[in-house]
Amino acid sequence: MNVKEVQLQLEERDFRFLKEIIYKESGIKMADTKRDLVQARLMRRMRELRIDDYGIYSEYLRENYNSELVNFINCITTNKTDFFREPSHFSFLIDRALPTLQAEFQLHLRRPLRIWSAGCSTGEEPYTLAMVLAEVQETRPAFRYEIIATDISTRVLEVARRAVYPMERIDPISPLYRKKYLLRGRDKNNPEIRIVPELRKKIRFGRLNFMVDDFALPESVDVIFCRNVIIYFDKATQEQLMHKFSRYLNRGGYLFLGHSESLHGYETPFVQVAPTIYRKP
Repeated sequence: MNVKEVQLQLEERDFRFLKEIIYKESGIKMADTKRDLVQARLMRRMRELRIDDYGIYSEYLRENYNSELVNFINCITTNKTDFFREPSHFSFLIDRALPTLQAEFQLHLRRPLRIWSAGCSTGEEPYTLAMVLAEVQETRPAFRYEIIATDISTRVLEVARRAVYPMERIDPISPLYRKKYLLRGRDKNNPEIRIVPELRKKIRFGRLNFMVDDFALPESVDVIFCRNVIIYFDKATQEQLMHKFSRYLNRGGYLFLGHSESLHGYETPFVQVAPTIYRKP
């Protein structure tokens, strides 16, 4: 049976079951109004499995929970991102946060600056960080940096590791940065760019689920970028995540959230130092 020819409808009982799984395994609170969204996002996976009914897929997920869960989460998670998204954050990082961290901890003498892109999606954020930090390194040869980039979706991590993007994705990147940090593909019919190897080497990608207790990061970090991620969580999950972040963020370190995210009124270990930017005392 061709799935495209079937009028599918996600029944309330199956939607309720899928919502519970989404919340339990990813922390994402899926509103009742999102039934059509869940239905649309599952369609591709159901085609791959040759399943033409949402009830049958729900049973398949129950029976193959451990093996199918990652595929299910890959389908459901939102992965909107851009190069140089919210550019004021990168300016703050270079102009204010980095000088403060270097002065207080003498990073250039002791160890690299460590940054975590938490919820890195397809990689535009960590590669943007690598570009701006590479610029710092040009003027200060002793400066070193490392970037950890994680996401719950294995699908987007594959894209991030490959570091190949359609030409239209690079509009926010300046001509100077394009010349220095991007390689143009040879296929004129499918114009693409790839991040240069020097920047790709600076980033370690890995899968991480914010719902686990132990993130098992290799080292503590100085800066966390977690932008436009916690908007999908309820307040309790947001607060729990902030306390987890605090465990892995060095004292005096910085936390960057998305433009519509705030910790106002929350019980967290952070102090606001600028709009959507926080610091661990």
